[in-house]
Amino acid sequence: MTSNIRTKICGITTPDALQAAATAGASYVGFVFFEKSPRNIGLSDAAALAVEAPIGVAKVALVVNPTDADLDALTATVPLDVIQLHGSESPERVAQVKTRTGLPVMKAVGVADVTDLAAIDIYSEVADQLLIDAKPPKGADLPGGNGLAFDWQLLAGRKYWTKPWMLAGGLSPDNVAQAVMRTGAKQVDVSSGVESAPGVKDNDKIAAFVRAAKG
Repeated sequence: MTSNIRTKICGITTPDALQAAATAGASYVGFVFFEKSPRNIGLSDAAALAVEAPIGVAKVALVVNPTDADLDALTATVPLDVIQLHGSESPERVAQVKTRTGLPVMKAVGVADVTDLAAIDIYSEVADQLLIDAKPPKGADLPGGNGLAFDWQLLAGRKYWTKPWMLAGGLSPDNVAQAVMRTGAKQVDVSSGVESAPGVKDNDKIAAFVRAAKG
């Protein structure tokens, strides 16, 4: 384990949680723009938080199948560093979003079994980063943030995708060190794993997660 593991705390909705993530040493904070999520945040609230994020902490917007109008409103209101596409966006759409926003795009790819890994190579061609997450259960309301893990052995030894990637899905302070060891991930993402209730971040868990990830 090395201390160069980068962490992303997703679903930030309060100044307190933002401060906790920054103080703990998180590399990214994520704002969720998806109405069905308990972590959903409005544009003006997100803008107020983003302005408070310390230099060096990347501000990520999680969006699900956004329209061009959604993207325009988002980028006009919230100072952002990365767009995270967490829906069923095609590779062509990923490229369009990059061009339209002028921002790096991170594409989430859901994994349940080995057949899902091919999509990672496809999206590597167009996205700047990949977020490898557990595939949501059929009929789930949320495309992510479900607190589910997948079989990390699927990623063992696959450290050489052409783009940086981030491990997500069911991570917590208790299992993140093992996940990093099993997958070789250099970046990890957490949302529900550092909460005391859905959408309510726990400052102690945030600190513990970053500490455990960095080893």
